[in-house]
Amino acid sequence: MGKAKNPDTPNYKKYGVPLYGSAWAPSVIINDSPQPLDRKPEADEVSGEGSTPSPTSPTYLVFSGGGGEGRSGIPNSLLLAEFDFASNSLSDMPVFKLGTGADLPYRMAVHPGGEGLICSLPKSCNDLLTKRIIGRGCESGGLYILETEVSKFVVCSGVVTPFELHCRLEWFQWDEIKTEEVHKQGLKLSEKVLTHLEDAGQQLALTFNNDGSMLAVGGEVQDGNLRVFKWPSMENVLSEAQAHSTVKDLDFSPDGKFLVSLGSGGPGRVWDLTSSTVAASLLKENDEAFGFCRFSQTNDKNQVLYITAARDRGACIVTWNTTTWKKLGSRKIVRDSISAFSVSADGKFLAVGTIQGDIVIVNSASMQVQAVVRQAHLGIVTTMRFSQDSRALVSASMDSSARVTVIKEKKKNGFSLRIIIFIVIVGIGVYLMVAMGGIIPQVQFRFLPMVKVDDGAR
Repeated sequence: MGKAKNPDTPNYKKYGVPLYGSAWAPSVIINDSPQPLDRKPEADEVSGEGSTPSPTSPTYLVFSGGGGEGRSGIPNSLLLAEFDFASNSLSDMPVFKLGTGADLPYRMAVHPGGEGLICSLPKSCNDLLTKRIIGRGCESGGLYILETEVSKFVVCSGVVTPFELHCRLEWFQWDEIKTEEVHKQGLKLSEKVLTHLEDAGQQLALTFNNDGSMLAVGGEVQDGNLRVFKWPSMENVLSEAQAHSTVKDLDFSPDGKFLVSLGSGGPGRVWDLTSSTVAASLLKENDEAFGFCRFSQTNDKNQVLYITAARDRGACIVTWNTTTWKKLGSRKIVRDSISAFSVSADGKFLAVGTIQGDIVIVNSASMQVQAVVRQAHLGIVTTMRFSQDSRALVSASMDSSARVTVIKEKKKNGFSLRIIIFIVIVGIGVYLMVAMGGIIPQVQFRFLPMVKVDDGAR
């Protein structure tokens, strides 16, 4: 792939490990954390959950990634970085790093209430025919990507030789770190044991609902199970064996009543979480392959569902009605395959990342491309997330890079619009004068006495 256009911009940094997950720290973490010990709060400063972070509060980003089990020297870890909106800059280095040993934190979901985050860490791959442990890695598109000691990928077919993946899910808590000069946020492995998910297969999809009261997880090949739990009690809400051959993506509706799941084949499914049944099947066209799903809200507060789909001629975003579960339309966005997808909390913007490292921002109202960052990353865009206030988009890549793109709404050219309106009004006025039998010189002549009156000459 080519070089990034502006690799040294302050909103683009490399953190030394391939990155697979990204998220913005919840606002409660931002507001409650790192302030200098000798700092006195301002009179007009507001803090607490749901409030806007104060100008002096850092904005934290969390990333997950690493080099896998091999002796490549690339550690597996969770990273915290800071982003400063005022200077549009990411911290040069992570402000905190928590190693995860030989296990790669491949998938991650952050609890919206600030309780912590959950990670899926693949352990090994077993050949089901020979019972031999192949090694550590991850499955993608029916192929097992094996992490090797020479930092390259070896692919083993899961169709010719079936395999079984083993992983564990770990819960991490936010950890306030105090020094003599400053308080800052960190992470620590929690003592909480997710017994319902012990020795599960690789989980490709992890997500909380908006208020953090439910957790959904979806399994990979040889698992394919879809599970929904109440959080934090882990009481079972839905457990569907072989919901898909591989659960690729999951998302809760804003009101928490529905869950959409996408698999590697077949239609998407809508689950009614009140009755724990299938509410609808989302059929795809013959040449379509669904990728990612995200619920959102329109300007009139109606819910809408977006699904990315790969087609022969490019990748598109399909819009679905969430009452009838029928397609409302689709729009081709890019020619390359979409490797990451996110929707802003206010519903105004959609963002896609591509296998070529591009980022595309789409206006949801018109479904027109608003901005494109060509080669935002040198490698595949593996993850992206809008901030809670919809002001910015974080993205990351297997090339170890992270980028924050601040969203700027296109301003209407009000000056040009006023000129057009003025010309139209003048044109109508002239037309009416001519139609009434007057001529333009007479109109101009009649304006002169009016000017003299305004000047006090008469």
